[in-house]
Amino acid sequence: MWQRKQTVFLVIVGVCMLLSIFFPIWRSYVDGVEKSLFPLHYTVVEGEAKTTLYFPYSLTAICAIAAATLAFFEIGKFQNRMLQIKLGALNSLFMAGSIGSAVYFATDLIKANQQAGEYGLALFLPVAAMISNMIANRFIRKDEKIVRDSDRIR
Repeated sequence: MWQRKQTVFLVIVGVCMLLSIFFPIWRSYVDGVEKSLFPLHYTVVEGEAKTTLYFPYSLTAICAIAAATLAFFEIGKFQNRMLQIKLGALNSLFMAGSIGSAVYFATDLIKANQQAGEYGLALFLPVAAMISNMIANRFIRKDEKIVRDSDRIR
């Protein structure tokens, strides 16, 4: 199973999506007020006061966890390549949901707070996972084509 290239790319997908949960999407520090958007929550720290909101910001983490789970599940289905291709397409939707919600929440906070801040690693890890998923799907299709071509020869 590990000797297949698509398995390595699917592990990269799962790890990137899991790691994206722990890094910030957007962060701003102005006049002693630190505002941080993570996939699980949005936190505002003013001196000693700390305010954390989980809903609706946790939608990004839900999509990321679903994508990571689906990627690891997809690895186990190596004997059914057509199912793997379908799961890869579904996984692309979850990753797109994670990226879309992260961008939406970050731009919404930038507009609401009138401060640019800086983007974090959690905004870019799902993009790397999406690219890895596309590469894995390409290798899965290539394997399926090889198997179909060998069946025609018999």
